[in-house]
Amino acid sequence: MTELIGTLRQQPWSLWWIQFRRFARIEIRRNLITKRAWWIYFLAFVPAVIIFIHLLIDRHQPSSMTEDTNVLAGIVQFYYVRLGIFFGCLGIFSRLIRGEMIERSLHYYLLSPVRREVILLAKFFAGSVSSVILFVFAMTLDFVLMYIGYGGAGQDFMLHGPGFGQFQAYLLVVTLACLGYGSIFLLLSLMFRNPMPGALLLWGWEAINPVMPSLLQKFSVASYLRHLMPVSVPAEGIFALLTVETEPVSAWVAVIGLLGLIAVVLVYCCFRMRRLEIRYATE
Repeated sequence: MTELIGTLRQQPWSLWWIQFRRFARIEIRRNLITKRAWWIYFLAFVPAVIIFIHLLIDRHQPSSMTEDTNVLAGIVQFYYVRLGIFFGCLGIFSRLIRGEMIERSLHYYLLSPVRREVILLAKFFAGSVSSVILFVFAMTLDFVLMYIGYGGAGQDFMLHGPGFGQFQAYLLVVTLACLGYGSIFLLLSLMFRNPMPGALLLWGWEAINPVMPSLLQKFSVASYLRHLMPVSVPAEGIFALLTVETEPVSAWVAVIGLLGLIAVVLVYCCFRMRRLEIRYATE
């Protein structure tokens, strides 16, 4: 144990931290300021456009606030978690490794005097910051547009009523969804030349996960996020008959469980990154 502590102290942590920050700064700029990211912006802000149209056209009576609260919960639970954030993170994180291999630019990073784990973690951090900034801002805009039409009643709901707590829960859900899906897509980009088939299989698994036995439901990002939703939107129709209800868990258990899953995936990503070989002739 003493030798391990001594070894850790001898590592050039300050140098790695400087390299990490510089790589992350470059990647964040590339993720957010690029023409190829237009469809990710579309996925993030299309609900805000729909809610804005609802704000302009429909009348906002105090009696309809509960209905709009359920609609917003459905947008987060069914659109953002299962579609918008899912494919948005696929576009951001799959490009970090596999995209640069296709563009024949990753080898410049690998030939630099930087540990590969630093490069990988900096890329994951940059992808996480980019996706969280984008979808958190979109979620905030959705929340404000949903209740601003109610005037004083909506303002009181957002600032002094249950709305503020719901808003904080939604931000936590969006952030953890970006981290969870981002880590998985980063791993897929390290394992496969084309991560799309694996992503589609994951999407199918996430979609049918609510009808799986409770033990299998634990192997899903959406299953952890479902326990953090402040407003539950139950399934309807035939899908409701097939849904298996699991025992609710506390928020901190769901958060720790998902963070543990992310940590395991990142450790394996570092392992894969150290053994990554680029053969442009076969890419």
